[in-house]
Amino acid sequence: MLLNPAIMALILVSGVVLLMLLSASGFALQLLRHWDIGSGSELQLRLERRAYLISTLLAWVFASELVSLLLFVYNAEAMSGQFVGAMCATGVLNANPWGWPTLFLKIGLFFSGAVWLSLNGLDNRGYDYPLIRIKYWLLLWLVPLVVAEAYLQLRYFLNLQPDIITSCCGSLFSTSAQGVAAEVTSVSPALSMGGLYLSGAAVVVTGLLFLRRQGAVSGTLFSLLAVVAFAAALVAVVSVLSPYIYEHPQHHCPFCILKSGHGYAGYLLYIPLFVGTAAALATGITAPWRHIESLRGAVAERGRGFARLALGMFLLFYLVATWSVLGSGLQMQGVWW
Repeated sequence: MLLNPAIMALILVSGVVLLMLLSASGFALQLLRHWDIGSGSELQLRLERRAYLISTLLAWVFASELVSLLLFVYNAEAMSGQFVGAMCATGVLNANPWGWPTLFLKIGLFFSGAVWLSLNGLDNRGYDYPLIRIKYWLLLWLVPLVVAEAYLQLRYFLNLQPDIITSCCGSLFSTSAQGVAAEVTSVSPALSMGGLYLSGAAVVVTGLLFLRRQGAVSGTLFSLLAVVAFAAALVAVVSVLSPYIYEHPQHHCPFCILKSGHGYAGYLLYIPLFVGTAAALATGITAPWRHIESLRGAVAERGRGFARLALGMFLLFYLVATWSVLGSGLQMQGVWW
């Protein structure tokens, strides 16, 4: 399995990202100990030059994590034909105990990277780098997550055995099964769609409120409600939207909708949802720093940009979700009431 080009690329990217973050964490410790923007010493000048270089490298690191997440899901989907019992990425992820934890960690790192990049971009707009200690403390907190993700991914790939029989999506995402996936699958259509649109309305209202006032409280509330809407959207995808896309009331898999046979509908749902949530988190992490004089203009500008991007992506997601229901030949009782 390790000779698979996608697997080799994922392991290589993970290794490079880990090495770069470990190197950056060493610099972070030095910076946290010696940084003094008011000093004109040679050490301070070296720290300022290296800080700019490290920030640029870390932007590529977290961009690589996004590519890694997409490639990981795509590879799991592409390998489904190599495992007995696997019909999609679900079966491949079920092939050993390391698959799902690896996916969840990659998702967590995607959002964490988005938060760090937004904080870094804002700090670089200030002439005195007022957030530099905060962003490098945050970086140190991210290093253990990257180490864990690299370890779990390697264990996952090393333990992939093509001669085993794995479980398909029908056995995992079933109302008769046990576990979290089964609980999500069994959520009633009315409750699921109600949560989807209510959380979406709350996100839109708080996003518009933030664009009008641009306060720290409204920005934080916007990002928190976006996380709630993200969770409600994932529940709706499994419990309601997937069956409508498949036009089959018992097919709840969130990965089969990525296939060409279903018009790649999953990408039209997941990409706006993930980008919108990341932009909302960036709005929340940006808004509280308006009181800093050197960042006031940047906070207003970047906050508006992130909020508009988040609202646009969420609205696109809800449009695609609504069309998935209205354009389907399936009818499920209690979806709209």
